[in-house]
Amino acid sequence: MQVFGKYSTNFDMDYLVEHYIYMNENEDEKITVDDVNNMLKNKRKTVAGTIFLFNPESSPIGYKMSRFLKADGFDKYDEIVAINETPQAYVLNAGLKQHYKGKLVEIKYLFNYNRENIEPTPIMEEFDADLDKFTSGQLTRYDKKLNYVNLSDLRFSGKFVFFGMGHKYDRHHKAIIAYARGLAAHVHKLDKTVVFMYDKNYSLEESVERAYFLSPFATGKARELRGNGFKAIFKTNPPEVCKL
Repeated sequence: MQVFGKYSTNFDMDYLVEHYIYMNENEDEKITVDDVNNMLKNKRKTVAGTIFLFNPESSPIGYKMSRFLKADGFDKYDEIVAINETPQAYVLNAGLKQHYKGKLVEIKYLFNYNRENIEPTPIMEEFDADLDKFTSGQLTRYDKKLNYVNLSDLRFSGKFVFFGMGHKYDRHHKAIIAYARGLAAHVHKLDKTVVFMYDKNYSLEESVERAYFLSPFATGKARELRGNGFKAIFKTNPPEVCKL
């Protein structure tokens, strides 16, 4: 497994605007940033699918997780760089490596703001307030283009979309919920295999309606359950929805 991505910045905030995980053919194979750039010239053949998560918590190789990478000397914004592997990436790799060796899987986010542990914090309230005026001409706290998904510009490569971003927000985050529902509804209209995990809290249909899609990552007792659920989804090709 190798991880790559592209950071952008505005007003001293960092956003991960592109993110890919590569499943190596074998332990000896390593690809370079140039290889990734070449692969991205033909996404239809090189990108197997898309995983949608909540927000990134990552850092380029050679750097630690930071609220503002430029302050730490990072100077490769807006170009593909190699990214540090994380426990979350290992969970993804465990599920994807069986069927997608030699392929990239794209990771997209509900919010691209690169920051650890954004919930529960005032950031969630700021996102909600931003989204309440997203389609207007009003200024937002976070960059409209860098942080949020614009459905009119949204493009997917590959054959599947996995949703794992939709249970962190509270019921009072009405704008965030509407945003996630709109994204889910849009993707379901596309010619893609849409998969996710759900549990006893809601039926499959209710999970889609509420945009309640469990993250593959968890702590405590749920950690193994979620990880195994993610692997179960991608045990088959095409993948299948999994109830925990």
